[in-house]
Amino acid sequence: MAKNLQQATLAGGCFWCLESAFNGLKGIESAYSGYAGGHVKEPSYEQVCQADTGHAEVVRITFDADEISYKELLEIFFALHDPTQLNRQGNDIGPQYRSAIFYHNDEQKEQAQALIDELDKQQIWPGKIVTEVTEVNNYYQAEDYHQDYFTNNPQNTYCNMVVAPKLAKFRQKFAQRLKK
Repeated sequence: MAKNLQQATLAGGCFWCLESAFNGLKGIESAYSGYAGGHVKEPSYEQVCQADTGHAEVVRITFDADEISYKELLEIFFALHDPTQLNRQGNDIGPQYRSAIFYHNDEQKEQAQALIDELDKQQIWPGKIVTEVTEVNNYYQAEDYHQDYFTNNPQNTYCNMVVAPKLAKFRQKFAQRLKK
């Protein structure tokens, strides 16, 4: 049976958290850590961390839209981070940690903006959502050592203190959507 494969590119803080979460969901073919939205060609992690390339840490998701919709991906994305924090997530500070939806077509753009408007009306967070919605540009996959980082580096301090608790909360909330 043919799959209805589509892509989504999302930024919500450290890419290790998002990549680990999305790779565990049914309907996800792959989720890769990368960089998008900047002006430097093929930036390195070190360059992006200097906060002057314009890139955000992102996850590029390939998903089967017949198993999980784009809107469902966005709902999960908003549950995984605080979209009211400008250029940061917790202690990760800088424009590379901004909340952003890099859309691949007009339908994604419209769905993203409609969901942001809906969530703002619901006042789920104390502040207004600052997630940028912009066309995907200058995407580059991150270095190999960033892929499956949490799985490959479970003893890393950041993974223990930040990624693991976030993933535990995610797995509990979305247990019915997880791959077996």
